[in-house]
Amino acid sequence: MNILRTPESCFSDLPDFAYTPNYIDLPDCEGLRMAWVEEGPTDGPVALLLHGEPTWGYLYRKMIPGLVARGIRVVVPDLIGFGRSDKPSRMDDYSYARHVHWLTTFLKARGLTGITLFCQDWGSLLGLRTVAENPQLFDRVMVSNGFLPTGDRGANSAFLIWQAFARFSPVFPIGRIVNSGCVQKLSDAEIAAYDAPYPDNRFKAGARMFPRLVPTSADNPASDANRKAWAFFEQSTKPFLCVFGKNDPILGRADKPMIEAFAGCKEQAHERTWGGHFIQEDRGAYLAGRLADFIRGEATMCRPDEEKRDDVVAGKVAEST
Repeated sequence: MNILRTPESCFSDLPDFAYTPNYIDLPDCEGLRMAWVEEGPTDGPVALLLHGEPTWGYLYRKMIPGLVARGIRVVVPDLIGFGRSDKPSRMDDYSYARHVHWLTTFLKARGLTGITLFCQDWGSLLGLRTVAENPQLFDRVMVSNGFLPTGDRGANSAFLIWQAFARFSPVFPIGRIVNSGCVQKLSDAEIAAYDAPYPDNRFKAGARMFPRLVPTSADNPASDANRKAWAFFEQSTKPFLCVFGKNDPILGRADKPMIEAFAGCKEQAHERTWGGHFIQEDRGAYLAGRLADFIRGEATMCRPDEEKRDDVVAGKVAEST
């Protein structure tokens, strides 16, 4: 495995992300080093924030302050292939199973327990599998614009186009891709921050590979393990909350199957709110409030200041959405 490591100089002057990175050499993982940011009291409840494709921990800069202010210990790793973490240079170095193994190794090496998982996009594919396979580490789950596909439902045309683009396009402009998935557009400096981990195309193998790893057929190598994870959540009473950005054309309605199937979704105040696929960009402070309330077991809803565009329901998503 040829491992690339983004020079630290690439991360200078990141807007609103002056957090000190931490690094760990993952045990028994072929020398891979994983990076993470950790803020808040060491004795506070743990919130694990998992990014997806093609972002990195920078995605959570609008959520971290609100969580820390509520006394929550926030852990934000960069998945292998992203951010400040090491990046194997060949696409074949990445698999769904390897990503789950790398993430699980990180959590156990850090000794994290009592975790509240917040996940979005590929953070959900990895995070939900990890919860199902290591339930002793987790207390509850909150998902935004994510899913756990088995391949039994197939994939919509928008995703298949994205999958082909990631595989075949000669250019893969990560910052612009993230910007296209936001309702509130990013500044040039923020777009540059998403590009920062990838000084040239050699560093983008992980980002290009993620879409190909999504199970889109029933015989995908990850399908059986994901079916077992679905079966776990159908029985598990761990609290499970969905807060989705409804302006996302691909995953804006992916909450419904989980809400209907997962036992932990009962009696939760699920919500489809104004926001795009990268809802952390559009509604970061709002999500932090919802997540903090969820962790603290508070039933009150954290409402937007002046917006009236939210569809809020207790226990299920309104049919009109």
